[in-house]
Amino acid sequence: MVMLEKRPNPSRFWTAATPVLAVVLTMIAGGVMFAILGKNPLEAIRTIFWDPLFGEFAWYFRGQLLVKAGPLILIAVGLSLGFRAGIWNIGAEGQYIMGAIFGAAVGLAFYPMEAWFIFPLMVIAGAFGGWLWAMIPAVLRTRFRTNEILVSLLLVYVAQSILSSMALGALRNPEGGGFPGSRNLSQYPSAANGELIAGSGMHWGVVAAFIAVIAAYVLLQRHILGFHIRLAGQAPRAARFAGVSPNRLVLLCMGISGALAGLAGLFEVSGPAGQISIDFASGYGFTAIIVAFLGRLNPVGILLAGLLMALTYIGGENASTNLGLPSASIQAFQGMLLFFLLAVDLLSNYRLRLSNRETA
Repeated sequence: MVMLEKRPNPSRFWTAATPVLAVVLTMIAGGVMFAILGKNPLEAIRTIFWDPLFGEFAWYFRGQLLVKAGPLILIAVGLSLGFRAGIWNIGAEGQYIMGAIFGAAVGLAFYPMEAWFIFPLMVIAGAFGGWLWAMIPAVLRTRFRTNEILVSLLLVYVAQSILSSMALGALRNPEGGGFPGSRNLSQYPSAANGELIAGSGMHWGVVAAFIAVIAAYVLLQRHILGFHIRLAGQAPRAARFAGVSPNRLVLLCMGISGALAGLAGLFEVSGPAGQISIDFASGYGFTAIIVAFLGRLNPVGILLAGLLMALTYIGGENASTNLGLPSASIQAFQGMLLFFLLAVDLLSNYRLRLSNRETA
């Protein structure tokens, strides 16, 4: 029979190899799923992974790669800090929505005024909105010992309700003929987050994502706070003896992840999305959880995982259009990444052993 034996120390090989193995297994399982749906699995995988980078319209898809990857990386970097410390913020989608609402509200409050300070104020408001929404589960955990997983997740649905009310009420475009949705911020120069380099997909949200990756790497590797985060996740009792305050760490990690998620929402609503609408919530906050774990909670790994996940977004939309694949199958394909990553991750801490069962 096959048994799992605990390793004395985690395997470095499998720690590095499991993300690659998870991607390969996802392709195999995804190919089976596409075949069941009546599609050519090889053609579907090629359309998702190859065509956006090297196909006929690769020049367009490459620009969209950064547009999709920016918010995923930004949110995942914030989540990874908490995950490393054993603090589970599952409600980044709600913080992403609230950041967009706060930031858009500031920009629309100045409409049609033209001034250089409007967009910086929107950035501050977006970060504050995400931070404020993340503080609710953080304070409830530190004061009343509630479970931050449940509270942060349930707050996502509250944020979605607020989003709908804003699109239909306070932020609705008065010149929109009664249709839900705010003014288009991308057409308001002082509030627009346009491309910095034409055709590249590079905007301020992408720049912020790269800055967040660098800052998180330095924090985790070179700063005492990063040591406290890693220590709290690996040995909570040792962290307490070392003088690390669990409550302070919860507030700090939840605050950082909420602020970064709020920034992602602001950059999205002022750029690619352009407006507050009922369907603004795109699921980036949930997908970023997959990105964080696929990147091994390492900032550099998250950067690569974010680009890979963005590729599945773009390739999935391409496959839906050209091959007629249901959008739900693409979402299932993306979810397989996390499933297989968690499934094969045990190889890092356990080894498989074959043993003979003796019967009395």
